[in-house]
Amino acid sequence: MAIVPVIALTPGEPAGIGPDLAIQFAQQPPAGALVLIADPVLLAERAKLLQLPFAAREWKGRESAGQGVYVLPVKTARPVTAGQLDVANAPYVIETLKSAVAGCKGGEFDALVTGPVHKGNINDAGIAFTGHTELLAELSGAPQPVMMLAAPGLRVALVTIHLPLAAVPKAITPSRLTAVIEVLHADLQHKFGIADPVILICGLNPHAGESGHLGREEIEVIEPAIKSLAAKGLRLRGPVPADTAFIPPQLQGVDAVLAMYHDQGLPVLKHHDFAHAVNVTLGLPFVRTSVDHGTALELAGTGRADVSSLAASVDMAIKLVGTTDEHR
Repeated sequence: MAIVPVIALTPGEPAGIGPDLAIQFAQQPPAGALVLIADPVLLAERAKLLQLPFAAREWKGRESAGQGVYVLPVKTARPVTAGQLDVANAPYVIETLKSAVAGCKGGEFDALVTGPVHKGNINDAGIAFTGHTELLAELSGAPQPVMMLAAPGLRVALVTIHLPLAAVPKAITPSRLTAVIEVLHADLQHKFGIADPVILICGLNPHAGESGHLGREEIEVIEPAIKSLAAKGLRLRGPVPADTAFIPPQLQGVDAVLAMYHDQGLPVLKHHDFAHAVNVTLGLPFVRTSVDHGTALELAGTGRADVSSLAASVDMAIKLVGTTDEHR
């Protein structure tokens, strides 16, 4: 790692609030080099719309990096209007991510922070895209990415991510569940610096299956995986009913909760602290954090976008880089 951390930031959907947040955050950037991977014209126009000063040096590489804000240019296909989606600019979003991953894998960047993307617009452009987590894993060759949201006092990871609810039970296989728990355990140690993490695991069904009367996934998949990994020394609790998993007595001494699907765990986390929640992708060969909100097209260019989640994401990225380096 260089004298200063180098953090790459992809603002995401150009018509959304991502560029706004990047410009707002750049007014008082953290110690280190913040590299915005974006169209310089887009950033300049959005800054003018927000009536905020914006000056950034073009990124020339890590060897010349110092503290400050830089831009690594990637051009949009067409001019951007704040709040108005354009499928022609969907490939631009993917290109910014490809550039960021290449820089992280090559050691040019210490971490990647991502702004919100519009999945519908990307898919409408004919690009198969289910989410940041899956694409970053594909680009980096990570076999088992794990999505985790973290806020002060609570971390929630997911076994399945962006799947229709009807597809979730079949996706929770012994091999997948085991791999997810192993990645979660390892990254809690190596990226978060928790020597002996405790993981609370939710059941899939109401009442964690009610001894098989409300579903057998707990008996046939979840419990065996927990027992096998516990025998190897992992500190696991569960499966517990999801409706009581997040009450204070259950969370006592717990470092992370593992939910079986997206809307089982994330509504609780976002209710707990939406403004400061950070999306962290575990299992990647580099640190990646993200805001926990969407593109908010109606706020783009208005100056009303809340930069709190982005600030928390950058702050966590810097901390994780430091912890990861200590555990190498």
